[in-house]
Amino acid sequence: MRTKISLTLGRREPVSRQTAWGCFTTNVALPGFGSLVAGYKVGYLQVVLGLAGLALTTVFGIRFIIWYFNHRPQLQEVELEPDRYFLMVWLPVRWALLGIGIFAIGWLWAMASSLAILAQARKVKSAVPPRIQ
Repeated sequence: MRTKISLTLGRREPVSRQTAWGCFTTNVALPGFGSLVAGYKVGYLQVVLGLAGLALTTVFGIRFIIWYFNHRPQLQEVELEPDRYFLMVWLPVRWALLGIGIFAIGWLWAMASSLAILAQARKVKSAVPPRIQ
């Protein structure tokens, strides 16, 4: 039997508190996936931002580390002017920082969605067992 994988969302229905907290923790680790579980279409864009930022940071971060070890003796020169030093480091590190920024935007957006999911779940009356005294 073949497994069918679908990325379509079902109808957005109110979620329980337990599911809302699950969506929150999922969004902390993987931006957008918790929003998708709750039925928010913006989760797709959050996933794209998170994964694109992660990919950019990884690729260009590794390239920057390699660059740094190749140019470390030049960076240790004390008489290097600050503006030249800044330019020398900025050119290789800028794309990794862009990736961090893109990931941060997706993550913060996912956190905002998580707070909306939690607020919506508080309004839902779920079957909570009575307190034992």
